[in-house]
Amino acid sequence: MELPQLCPRFERAVEILSKRWTTLIVYQLLNGPQRFAAIENSLTHLSGKVLSERLKELEEEGIVQRTVYPEKPVRIEYSLTDKGKELAPLFDDISHWATRWIELPATAEASTAKR
Repeated sequence: MELPQLCPRFERAVEILSKRWTTLIVYQLLNGPQRFAAIENSLTHLSGKVLSERLKELEEEGIVQRTVYPEKPVRIEYSLTDKGKELAPLFDDISHWATRWIELPATAEASTAKR
């Protein structure tokens, strides 16, 4: 089966989403607006520096919106834009595929079952 030539838009989309942690950050934000610390705490092994970089990149791409609330102390929340929310079916498809085809080591399954 011969595949069609890659579309530049498809290639750019894959480039954006394939950066380490990007898809997991977007997936986490599908739950609704969150503060930086909540995102950081939900993704173990993700450094604050990398999270900050990825959030800025996603904001520049129009996938994430940063909202600053002028309170004392200032509160900042991150949420998905409509563009970001439209990725939800992609994550549903990946989840279904992973459930069917991805095997986890016994230790990983045991820790997942405890949650």
